[in-house]
Amino acid sequence: RSPRGSEDAGPVTAVAWLELIASGLITGGVYALVALGLNLQYGLMRILNIAHGEFLMVGAFLTWMATTQFGISPLLMIPVAFALLMGAGLAVHRLVFRRLTRTSPNLDVFEARGLMVSFGLMFLVQNFAQLLWGGDLRGYDFLTEPVAIGSAQFAANKLLLLALALAFSAALIVTLKKTLYGKGVRALMQSPTGAQLVGIDTERLHPLMFGVGLGLSGVAGCLLSMTYTISPSMGEPYTVTALIVITLGGFGSMSGALVGGLALGVIEAVGMHFTSPSLKSLLSYGIFIAVLLWRPNGLFARK
Repeated sequence: RSPRGSEDAGPVTAVAWLELIASGLITGGVYALVALGLNLQYGLMRILNIAHGEFLMVGAFLTWMATTQFGISPLLMIPVAFALLMGAGLAVHRLVFRRLTRTSPNLDVFEARGLMVSFGLMFLVQNFAQLLWGGDLRGYDFLTEPVAIGSAQFAANKLLLLALALAFSAALIVTLKKTLYGKGVRALMQSPTGAQLVGIDTERLHPLMFGVGLGLSGVAGCLLSMTYTISPSMGEPYTVTALIVITLGGFGSMSGALVGGLALGVIEAVGMHFTSPSLKSLLSYGIFIAVLLWRPNGLFARK
């Protein structure tokens, strides 16, 4: 493949376009999965969890350790990572955010305190991971053989990553729309006071959904470890990207987060191809600022 951003790359063929868009969708699938978990926490509880990406990193390292040291398939680690990170989420909510809820005089104070606490939690988890696993890049080989789709070729692990990321994202959206718990969550997002008046138990839903959000970050980390190298500092960029995706899709909109994640992945892939990979952050933040200025409620938010 021609190097991205090279001036002599020539015209982009149909196969190159297919590979380019597929590459963007693969990246965007992970973006969407991370953003869904963070959007669930903020949309329901107004917890802007800056440490969200650090739990993605923990899920990635747990999968790497299980695969390289114990020979466990990373596919088997997907439900394990979800369960472990969900348990961590329940514990974090109980120890930190439930107390903040009870001691904060209003929602604005709670959001500010929650943001500061999550900053501290981010550095705590990151430094603990660095102490436990070191600061070196880690990785392992898993389904690296190429798969041909027409005239294009893709690594099998990346196609699997995209399929599983979309499956988990769709499962969450369907659950929120079709199940009784999901309807309760949506009601709390739309009107917390009204939801409580009709008997929806916030004491049960809040920690459960916070745990589910961190569980999804663990799954995203597990999927990422199958295809890319990992490090203790990998989580923070995904948190920032998740915030951009949520801004694109609209705070509280799960379908918007899915579409926004995929769209951002494709925009980054195409933009880096025609410019330079070093401009990835510029593209992302440029989109972020533009949406905040012209569509602050998100591109896909309903009026």
